[in-house]
Amino acid sequence: MERAVGKPGTTHLIKLCVGAETVEDLLDWQRDPRAKGQDGLPRCVTRMWPKRVDELLAGGSLYWVFKGLVLCRQRVLRLDEVTGADGIARCAIVLDREAVRVAATPKRPFQGWRYLTPEDAPRDLPKGRESEEPLPQSLQNALAEIGVL
Repeated sequence: MERAVGKPGTTHLIKLCVGAETVEDLLDWQRDPRAKGQDGLPRCVTRMWPKRVDELLAGGSLYWVFKGLVLCRQRVLRLDEVTGADGIARCAIVLDREAVRVAATPKRPFQGWRYLTPEDAPRDLPKGRESEEPLPQSLQNALAEIGVL
């Protein structure tokens, strides 16, 4: 299995996928025009602007957490400034349309987004295993405790 390493100095982001239970739910939502910019690319709008922009744009991805499991990533293409209906400037993280499935990895809840080092990023699933169902949560937790996951 590969890691999404990117160039030297690359960093990733990790974020909870609120409102979606599966990768398919996320992709369905991203097809909605409200989830896209004028360029038709999916975006995730957030209040906080990442400070490590150069590292993020050097091949970084946004890893999505679904119900306590990291299941996929999308490459970050750029960051756009957008203004909300309330007049406040926000960061739109513009993403690749493709979601790369990763090895299901437990992750505790957190708010907003966090930086994720390439070394800590879950590995990409090999081609042909993208539709593989994740292991039951109790088994994943047990394997994570002994360092297998």
